[in-house]
Amino acid sequence: MQVFTPLILVWLVAGVRAVIRTPLEAFRPSGEIHIRRPDKLAFLLHRRTTLPPKSGLKILYQTGTSEEDLPDCRARQVCSKVDLYDASQPWIERKCRCLGHRPCSSDLSADDDHTLSDKTTLYKTCEPVKRLPKCRYFKDAAWTIFSFPDSNATQQIVNCHCPKNSVTYLLKKLPYTTPSGEQGNQYQFACSPQSRLRCSRKEPCKLFSARRRHEQIDEVNANTICQCPRDHTCPRHHTETGVLPGVTYAAEDIRTYHGYCLPEPPPDVYRFVGDKD
Repeated sequence: MQVFTPLILVWLVAGVRAVIRTPLEAFRPSGEIHIRRPDKLAFLLHRRTTLPPKSGLKILYQTGTSEEDLPDCRARQVCSKVDLYDASQPWIERKCRCLGHRPCSSDLSADDDHTLSDKTTLYKTCEPVKRLPKCRYFKDAAWTIFSFPDSNATQQIVNCHCPKNSVTYLLKKLPYTTPSGEQGNQYQFACSPQSRLRCSRKEPCKLFSARRRHEQIDEVNANTICQCPRDHTCPRHHTETGVLPGVTYAAEDIRTYHGYCLPEPPPDVYRFVGDKD
């Protein structure tokens, strides 16, 4: 029994290491798109408020705790990811170091010629993005994300840039052998025009997928499913009124939320001094 115990432990550790956590960008709970809103549910009119910015810009490191712990970037690899989902608390995830002592951009805008934008995320590259060719809708892989099961780290390699006013979607998921010989996955993303389909009654207009990254930070991926009818609006944040909790995927550490169309709040009515009733 003592001989088999170490073998069992090695087998269990290997099994745990073989678990590949899906990158949030590639997580697609497509079955939840068809979940309908309950009939008797009081949705109140809501008004968005702009929160004051929180002090400090949080920086996370995919590997280690500092720039020195990061690996060197490959050609056309995303060196940083800037998350602007929560306007009051943007945060940055460092993924690798640019070669030649070039700093990876930390600009919160997309005007530095080193940024590819997708929804509420800015992907920073070491090379200028103007050198990239333009992607074709539904055909070219704009970028590929490689997952590594030994560390749950990812590498995102950019191939081309999407046309303006487009979004990315998961095109393919393929097996991948890491340099250490382990089995991982690669996720290819293509470009698509934004959906112009109108939402049907009780159909969710947006699907949120959230994963806790830090004690104060949730990484959230919001996918628009359809466009709300006239005089209605779709929630932008998973904590707003009009959003219902969905399914919790414990193995992936992901929670989903469904956003539904709501009537737009009435405009404010202002009265000036001297106005008559």
